[in-house]
Amino acid sequence: MVLSLFLLVSLLLPVLLATGLLLLLVLGVVLLLVRGRRQHYQQRQLLAQAQEAAQQQALAAALVAQEDERQRIAGELHDGVGTILALARLHLFAAGTPLLPEVVALLDQSITEVRRISRNLQPATLQQMGLVPALRALAQAVPPENGLAVRIVAPALPGRLTPAHELMVYRIAQELLSNGLRHAQARHIVLEIAPSATHLLLTYTDDGTGFDLPALDEQPAPGPHGHPAGMGLINLRSRVAVLGGQLRYESAPAQGTRVVAELPVAYRSADDG
Repeated sequence: MVLSLFLLVSLLLPVLLATGLLLLLVLGVVLLLVRGRRQHYQQRQLLAQAQEAAQQQALAAALVAQEDERQRIAGELHDGVGTILALARLHLFAAGTPLLPEVVALLDQSITEVRRISRNLQPATLQQMGLVPALRALAQAVPPENGLAVRIVAPALPGRLTPAHELMVYRIAQELLSNGLRHAQARHIVLEIAPSATHLLLTYTDDGTGFDLPALDEQPAPGPHGHPAGMGLINLRSRVAVLGGQLRYESAPAQGTRVVAELPVAYRSADDG
């Protein structure tokens, strides 16, 4: 009996050893495959992060270039075209020639329009007084004959934002208000700011026509002339992305629109003045 067991073990031992080695080999291959896949996944993640960072840098550079161009055009409008129109008006009145009221009105309207465009391109109130006063000035600039009431709800901020963040938040609010004026057909628009030490919550609300969010997301990328609200959404998303923020839309046909932008911001240090 013992001899039989010994012979059985002697016969099975090579098989067991071979099976164990085969299992170890299979396990090693599986571990190598898993490790390879994990490394491939990590490499893809790193590549995606690098691509996203490069896109963000390119987008930020494009927005900075856009603001530089706005500043240049604003200066030329104010110092060039605006000055020429004002001088033309003075010369016409100095000549003593009777002028038609329509001509005077057109000149005054042209001067006012040039100044308005210049202010929108380069918001002096923002540079001099800060974000909240600039937003209040933006709301007050809405023509009253539109029958639209724009309200700014904002506490005093903990301090002045850094110039780059201050301008970016202002442009986001300006884009929201501009989209509302063009598309919402609203009677009331509210821009609300809720600040914290590291973030700023900007909430836009209107009682206008609203729109179908799923249908808008399914639309193709806008061409040279864009599509309703499409370019506005792209501009908003781009600016919010540069700040590393989050943008959320809530809307439905005939139910108005609500947009919430959560924006990481930085405040000026005491040395910045």
